[in-house]
Amino acid sequence: MTISETLPAASPTPAVQTWNGRLWGVLAVLCAVLFLDGLDVSMVGVALPSIGSELGLSTTSLQWVVNGYVLGYGGLLLLGGRTADLLGRRRVFLIALGVFTVASLVGGLVDDGGLLIATRFIKGLAAAFTAPTALSILTTTFPEGPARNRALSIFTVFGASGYSSGLILGGVLTSLGWRWNFLVPVPLALAALIGGLFLIARDKPAAGGGHDLGGAVTLTAGTLLTVYAVVTAPARGWLAPLSIAQFVLAAALLTAFVLIENRVRHPLVRLGILRVGSIVRANLSMVALLGSYVSFQFMMTLYLQDVLHWSPLKMALALLPAGLVVAFGSPLVGRLIDRYGTARLITVAMVSLSLGYVWILVTAGSDPRYPATILPTMLLLGGGFGFGFSAIMAQATDGVHDDEQGLASGLVQSSGQIGTALILAVVSALVASGLAAGDFSGFRPGVGLVTGVAIAGLLLNVISLAGRRS
Repeated sequence: MTISETLPAASPTPAVQTWNGRLWGVLAVLCAVLFLDGLDVSMVGVALPSIGSELGLSTTSLQWVVNGYVLGYGGLLLLGGRTADLLGRRRVFLIALGVFTVASLVGGLVDDGGLLIATRFIKGLAAAFTAPTALSILTTTFPEGPARNRALSIFTVFGASGYSSGLILGGVLTSLGWRWNFLVPVPLALAALIGGLFLIARDKPAAGGGHDLGGAVTLTAGTLLTVYAVVTAPARGWLAPLSIAQFVLAAALLTAFVLIENRVRHPLVRLGILRVGSIVRANLSMVALLGSYVSFQFMMTLYLQDVLHWSPLKMALALLPAGLVVAFGSPLVGRLIDRYGTARLITVAMVSLSLGYVWILVTAGSDPRYPATILPTMLLLGGGFGFGFSAIMAQATDGVHDDEQGLASGLVQSSGQIGTALILAVVSALVASGLAAGDFSGFRPGVGLVTGVAIAGLLLNVISLAGRRS
């Protein structure tokens, strides 16, 4: 089965596109939003101990400062991407970015833990609409081929730079007061909002669809409940009656969604897109990439701060090399995709990622040394993430009609977020039971899990390449 048999034909686009000032401006706005997403996640993570101390939040409550964002973001990503297709990308992008800006400001001013968590959920909800919409604006503004690959590589640089900058900036701002971690991004978000208002071209909503209320309700409820169940299950137990009930209800809601989409005239999500092998592989590869990478960063943060008692700034500098490799390597990805294709590049990225995890497992012992063990691992992981993320994004949206770019973008990002939540939940449980060891041995089960996830992603792409050659 070919892509043309399962996807509507893409609109013809010019082979060469001259990048004028307006195009660069649009790309700058989109990159600023992705930069903010990365900045927010890493800065808040560094500030958690100070937040808990000032607002009197227990460890159980404090996790929701992070998980509240994950719940809103991962639960509504797919709906966010499709909403942009149906209602207009520019309109959805600007409204969601405005909500994100206001929630950031309020989060830096509140004095109640419950209100802070509520603002985090609202920010995650807004990001669930800005992230896939930004990617769909990029893929519809820049034609498929060299122009889009170049734009995607620049887009990725800002995502990695946001995360890396957030680690350093979070360490500095937390020493001044944790509220600055919420307030500093507000001017940048406001500037992006004003820039988007003037630079992003108006687009028309899709002519068909938009009447699938049942699909919207079951999809939103099912994905929200899935993410919530995954995040809360480790605390109460995966086999606890409430956990099992939540997973069963989430499965029932998502099953109902599939049945509805197969019957309505204008489905919210055209399920035929999942018959395309390259798109399915891209989504599974994103699970392996993000799930293993974010979970490993989480473990290293705990190890360096709680076991070795490093300061937040010293810990951030130790993890920074991975972000620097992404920042300097990602601009090359567009040209590499043009020359070698996405499949080969994703495979190479998965090799680098897997080698990084294997290296630390083999060389760490009970007390890994930074120059010989941790630094090479971070460099290998940076190479895997930098080359893999852009290639996966390109593969997930290649050949997709403009009317479904938001759907494809939301699908791949939703897969990454929900997959990350699941893997991180298991890793958190494994690490919590091993922290008492007081050395790296307590983290080995978690590192072993992310290694297995990365190798599974590698095998998926190797088998695909071998099948294509045969």
